[in-house]
Amino acid sequence: MNARSIPDLLLQRVAAMPERTAFLRPGPAGFTGVSWSEALGPARAIASGLRSFGMAPGDRAAILSNTRLDWILGDLGLLCAGGVTTTIYPSSTAEECRFILEDSGARFAFVETEAQAAMVGSLRARLPSLEKVIVFDGKGGGDGGTLSLPDLEARGQAADRDDPAAFERRIGELGPASLATLIYTSGTTGRPKGVELTHDCWLYEGEAVAALGILSEDDLQYLWLPLSHSFGKTLEAIQLRVGFPTAVDGRVDKLVDNLGAVRPTFVCAVPRIFEKVHNKIVTSAGDGLRGEVARRAFQIGRRAAALRREGRSVPLPLRAARMAADRLVFEKIRGLFGGRLRFFVSGSAPLARELAEFFDAAGITILEGYGLTETSAAIFINTPDRLKLGTVGRPLPGTEVRIAPEDGEILVRGRAVMRGYHGLPEETAASLSDGFLRTGDIGELDAEGFLRITDRKKDLIKTSGGKYVAPQLLEGKLKAACPWIEHALVHGNNRGFVSALVTLDEEAIRRWASGQGLSDVPIATLATDERVRALIEPAFREVNGEMPNYAVIKKWAVLPRGLTIEAGELTPSLKVKRKIVEQEYKATLDAFYGA
Repeated sequence: MNARSIPDLLLQRVAAMPERTAFLRPGPAGFTGVSWSEALGPARAIASGLRSFGMAPGDRAAILSNTRLDWILGDLGLLCAGGVTTTIYPSSTAEECRFILEDSGARFAFVETEAQAAMVGSLRARLPSLEKVIVFDGKGGGDGGTLSLPDLEARGQAADRDDPAAFERRIGELGPASLATLIYTSGTTGRPKGVELTHDCWLYEGEAVAALGILSEDDLQYLWLPLSHSFGKTLEAIQLRVGFPTAVDGRVDKLVDNLGAVRPTFVCAVPRIFEKVHNKIVTSAGDGLRGEVARRAFQIGRRAAALRREGRSVPLPLRAARMAADRLVFEKIRGLFGGRLRFFVSGSAPLARELAEFFDAAGITILEGYGLTETSAAIFINTPDRLKLGTVGRPLPGTEVRIAPEDGEILVRGRAVMRGYHGLPEETAASLSDGFLRTGDIGELDAEGFLRITDRKKDLIKTSGGKYVAPQLLEGKLKAACPWIEHALVHGNNRGFVSALVTLDEEAIRRWASGQGLSDVPIATLATDERVRALIEPAFREVNGEMPNYAVIKKWAVLPRGLTIEAGELTPSLKVKRKIVEQEYKATLDAFYGA
């Protein structure tokens, strides 16, 4: 397929397989299929409806919604109208929404609920460019400024009958350099920046992944990731290019049940999902015979997997033990994911190598990749036939990479790289030089071109003794070593030694507490319980034993509650906002150092 834009690619996909299933959407009786031709209908109606309200090429339209099929169809529709999708996380505050709508100059806004419509409506007096709000679930308002999605589609169908050629004409006006998307960086610090991504950025993502040959139209994806995030958004482009069907449901609480029902062949996720599954497997096994069988199975699985990764043969006795472990333990774990899963893809944040080895031992492949919002998500990825745990793989075809000699920063150039930051020429110039994007990440390439990420450049800790410590490495190791830890924050910049704050995995610790007769004890109280500290202590000893003296975590504390997006402590992609948490718990950290 040689497409000039995402809408052009959509039309080519529909023409190639009109009756094949494009999407599966949840309903009262389970998931039902939507063909490619059936998906085009509402996308076309949305496009024609927006054009009837005067949408011109380059006009912005925001989407504020959880992941659902309407999000994708709304996105495709407004792109077909020549619009630019401006994404807003559903967890965003009113002020965050206002900033994005104002900064982008959005004329239209799609929202999921009537409550969101009311919230956006309350901002309209401060948003002179905003003209219409379209509600996925709800009715339109009496003032004409808010209308339901069916109302917009009906208006579009009428406009389409009046001028049926207008739909294709508008798509023909779009080219690879046309702006397609504005994604505002969630930002662990500072003012969000609108990342400008062209149609060619997304076309490249689809073409490059297709060229790897790891996916086909016979695969089935389960998509739950936020489409407001570049990781979720790029999967839309990849699906259009490759042609596989996608089951769409953003409800995280339905994830495990849906995987068993949908039985996907691949799923993309963030490391926190793997950490949660790992913690549940480890803590559910218990301390009795069942726990001993599971621990023995993973010991066997790790030995066999390590030999396989090294290209060495597995001795017959170990092979037989591995088969027994598979029947007793690993088949049940893989069954949680539907039994057909070929691989997971992990991105958005570093995946601890220990976690990758844990799942590899059970016969579950995790392909870790790497990218940024500024690179339309994926630019590096491991593949099933070229996989190195502890790395994020090799660059996608057509992406150039350099490692800055002065500090090890990763620099990348290629079609996936953003056009720039919206309305911020100085910041754009600081990030782009000769087409190369300064990623802000530190890493190294091995002889085969596999990239290993060391840390975020701005997150590196420099102790008062002048030693550099990579906090993400320590944090990942802690979470992999301890199923009771949900989040970890390693601290120590300009301090005499390294310290840490951790939060409890509530589901896991509740399971433990129930067995101790502590079911009704609040999390804040459990956080101060010496028995809980004794559960966590071995993980610190284990991790510290692997570290040089200057990187040893000498003091640590359990926080009284978990970190949340709502409290501003996590980004929507579940990354810890370091400065926010450090400021919130400044007294605890200062006490470590006698301040």
